[in-house]
This record gives sequence, C-alpha cells and structure tokens, in this order.
Amino acid sequence: MKNTAIFVVFVLAVLGLLYAISGSRAPRIPENEAHRVFDNNKVCMECHADGGRVPRKPGHPPKDQCIECHKVKRGRK
Repeated sequence: MKNTAIFVVFVLAVLGLLYAISGSRAPRIPENEAHRVFDNNKVCMECHADGGRVPRKPGHPPKDQCIECHKVKRGRK
C-alpha cells in the first residue's frame, strides 16, 4: 500500500512538472477590423515586422509563419 501511494505521488509530480514546463500558448488572432483579412503571412508582417506599427516582441521566434502558432478564435470564419 505504501509503495502504491509513493508511485501515485511520483506520477502526479512528473505530470505536474511536464505541465509546468510545457510553456504558454501563442495568443489567438484577435477578432477586430485590423485582423479581418490574414490570408498569408505577408499581411501579418505589414504591421508586425520590425519597424511596423506593432512590431513583434524582442523574444519572439524569428519565424515569419504566423498562422502556424497563432490560431483563429473559435467560431470565426
């Protein structure tokens, strides 16, 4: 019985650790007029490139493949 309890605590600790290090999710694409059309990444980079109106944060990965990480909000077409 004691071994089972230790095993359960160990498994829960491992699962908690994996969840904690899994990182945060990329923000979803907002539902506003500025983001109404985004059929390719060039449209995103018009505002979010370095020197744009709303440039990406300094720690942002260098990929210019926005739609791979940033998803459309549910219920939006």
